[in-house]
Amino acid sequence: MTEKPLLRVEKLEVVYHRAVTAVQGISLRVDAGQIVAVLGTNGAGKTTTLRAISGFLGIDDARVTDGSVSYRGRRIENRPPNEIARLGVVLVPERDKVFPNLTVAENLAAPFAPSAGKRGAREDFVYHAFPRLADLRRRTAGLLSGGERQMLAIASALVCAPALLLVDELSLGLAPAIVEDLMARLVQIRRELDITIIIVEQNAAVALAVADYGYVLENGRCVLDGDSARLAAHGDIREFYLGQAQGGERRSYRTVKQYRRRRRWYG
Repeated sequence: MTEKPLLRVEKLEVVYHRAVTAVQGISLRVDAGQIVAVLGTNGAGKTTTLRAISGFLGIDDARVTDGSVSYRGRRIENRPPNEIARLGVVLVPERDKVFPNLTVAENLAAPFAPSAGKRGAREDFVYHAFPRLADLRRRTAGLLSGGERQMLAIASALVCAPALLLVDELSLGLAPAIVEDLMARLVQIRRELDITIIIVEQNAAVALAVADYGYVLENGRCVLDGDSARLAAHGDIREFYLGQAQGGERRSYRTVKQYRRRRRWYG
């Protein structure tokens, strides 16, 4: 890869409450047009990394204290989220995804858009990409199902006309069939809008099924990266995140980690 990346994160360090280091030394590269998966269990640093890219660290009294985040060659770490969104980096958050007291149509009218013409075109596109939302455009968002809320959250982000879309824990609390459908729609959106997507996920299987490249985080550090096929075939990924040991036996992440620690210490 010789071209400059769309996004480069270099040796990122994030500290909460001026005391607690959440991520330390994380480096990522995202090229234009890619879908990149950032994988890991709870507490790995995935969401913190995404908030550092999007500028939403301030809501949790956190700050990038070392390293850099560069978007199209421009440093953006510790800038406010509205400024980063105007540059083309838009977050679909893990929590507080929609305005529950507004209708679907009102939710889509709320975000910043570069121009009235572009807003109208993007609203037409999201109703095309998510036909269910077109049927529910007068429905109050608080009455939507979990899958419908996720559709609306993605659609609201797309109205902002991002070049880089950040999606945090798309699968959280959703049935597998709904998750697979939403992931397929993200692939379609990437293709039709020619945008770049970062997916933060605990569910490695669904993320690697659509991603071009992936990074695995543990305890605030990047421990493994590679193209999606390589990661899906990697023994540690198969055991830790896909729950498959050699011979087809299913084992939990916690069990495998404890076993490997014991083997390293006492073996």
